[in-house]
This record gives sequence, C-alpha cells and structure tokens, in this order.
Amino acid sequence: MTFNIGEAARRSGVSAKMARHYESLGLLPEVNRTEAGYRLYSDKEVHTLRFIRRSRDLGFSMAEITELLKLWQNRGRSSADVRRIAAKHVADLDQRMQEMEAMRKTLKHLIHCCQGDHRPDCPILDELQGHRTGSSPV
Repeated sequence: MTFNIGEAARRSGVSAKMARHYESLGLLPEVNRTEAGYRLYSDKEVHTLRFIRRSRDLGFSMAEITELLKLWQNRGRSSADVRRIAAKHVADLDQRMQEMEAMRKTLKHLIHCCQGDHRPDCPILDELQGHRTGSSPV
C-alpha cells in the first residue's frame, strides 16, 4: 500500500514539510514518485517517520536519531549501542535541567528584588547589563 505525502504525514504524525526535510537530510530514503513527481510513501517509510517523530518527541538530536535509525534498521545491532545513546541523552538532559534550574532560581531572585513600581530602578535590567543587583549603571 502506498500513500501520498499528506496521508503519510497524517499516519505518522509528521508534517509534510518535515517529511520532505527528513528525506533531504537522508534520514528517510528517497521515496518512490509518480510519473508526475509526487512522492509515494509505503508503510515502511511511514514507520520510519513515526520513529523519527517519537525520537524528536524525546528530544534526541538529529545526529542521535541518525544513529538510532541505523541501529533500528540493523537486525544485527547490539542493544548496548542503543543504550549508550539513550544514556548519554539522559545525561545531557540532566545537565540542561540543572542549568535551567539555576536560571529559574536567578530569575525568581531578581523578580523578588524588583519593586515592580513606577521607578526606573530595576535589578532585572541591571543583571542583564552585567551589573550586580543594587549597583548603579556605568
């Protein structure tokens, strides 16, 4: 069974634009085309698009998805290779979460320090321009 790009997009949860983009990146092999040049997607390509979409939903980078796709398509793969990629991704997420928590704490502190009144003094802007809270601009 084959599908046009709209139907493949609907079945996979990936927009037609992204399906074309993934094909241009080589994540999806070049699909068959009609004589008029319209793309025709098989169940295999739709499954690949779903795989890519789910990988993106989990925050994997395009490079990681490329590796995961190769492993997924290789029945002789080692699950240790897949696990290594996922574990590294979790470590990267943990690092980003720590960085985001630090940003959150800083912003909460700055919001607390800001009077939020009609005066021009603002510790948030002071911090953004590189001045410590409470210091005057240069």
